[in-house]
Amino acid sequence: MLPAFGLYTHIQANRRRSALLIAGLFILFYLMTYGLSLLWLAFADDGSGALDTLLSEAATRTLWLAPLVTAIVGVWIWCAARFNAFILGLATGANDITRAEETELFTLLQNLCISRGLSMPRLRIIETDAPNAYASGMRPEQYTITVTRGLLDRLDKRELEAVLAHELTHIRNGDVRTMMIAVLVVGLISFIGEFAWRSLGSVSRSATGSGKKGGGRFAAMAVALALLIVAWMLSIVIRFSLSRRREYLADAGAVELTHNADAMISALRKIEGKGELQDAPSAVMELCLDNPRKGFSDLFATHPSIEDRIDALVRYAGGQPVIDALPSPAVAGDPAA
Repeated sequence: MLPAFGLYTHIQANRRRSALLIAGLFILFYLMTYGLSLLWLAFADDGSGALDTLLSEAATRTLWLAPLVTAIVGVWIWCAARFNAFILGLATGANDITRAEETELFTLLQNLCISRGLSMPRLRIIETDAPNAYASGMRPEQYTITVTRGLLDRLDKRELEAVLAHELTHIRNGDVRTMMIAVLVVGLISFIGEFAWRSLGSVSRSATGSGKKGGGRFAAMAVALALLIVAWMLSIVIRFSLSRRREYLADAGAVELTHNADAMISALRKIEGKGELQDAPSAVMELCLDNPRKGFSDLFATHPSIEDRIDALVRYAGGQPVIDALPSPAVAGDPAA
């Protein structure tokens, strides 16, 4: 098992890095504002403006727009903070479950919370065969752990406890709040980027049709496009960096809570590549225990591979790379477990 001092040192360092990354995401809004201002000026230019003049005027407009941009982003985050549970419920079809419906699930989570003096989050379930789970919420009263029916069917009691401990660690470390902010910010950046791309197409057709040439118009359009692409790409890289770091720490936190690295390893092996929530948007999948959706050559994978996570548990938490001893009853909570 990981030494407590080492684990908490990594958690604190990760929180500092995450704060810087989130700040970086917000800075990207100002970069996009500059790019959009430059794009607008290039569109309005009659062909006589020099590139340096357009760049300078775009900078001035960005300074004037900065307070408005900050307010818009703030309102967006506030609305999401208020209604994220409702939005996630609509996106995934998750429903609240009671202790009477899933007594063992409630008992396992309650015992984990008591062992660390944590408040009990709500529990929800998605009726799908895909085995997966995620934690959500931006405030203590919103914290929720959502599991799928497939997860309950595939995992035994010890494995299910490890998964709950993993998700509880995300809540305990403040990961869910950070990740939801990141997802919301990147979602807004992506929306703005798509709008800018469509606008650029209109600008190009208009410029071609009007025959306007010369000056810094087209050079400004090229610079604006480059800035928007860079801002979008950086937002994706930052979001992926946040996701990957947190999964390793949540796995380690699960071992700290359960004292059972082998159960975490066994649970990961059972869900590997099977957790695709068919109708869930990509933002939801990024919150999940395992996200089988990959980019080209895994460059844009939001989670480290299951093998990498198991390797970390073997090297640093004393787990066994191959777990054959843990039973796998048909339904979690079966007396045979």
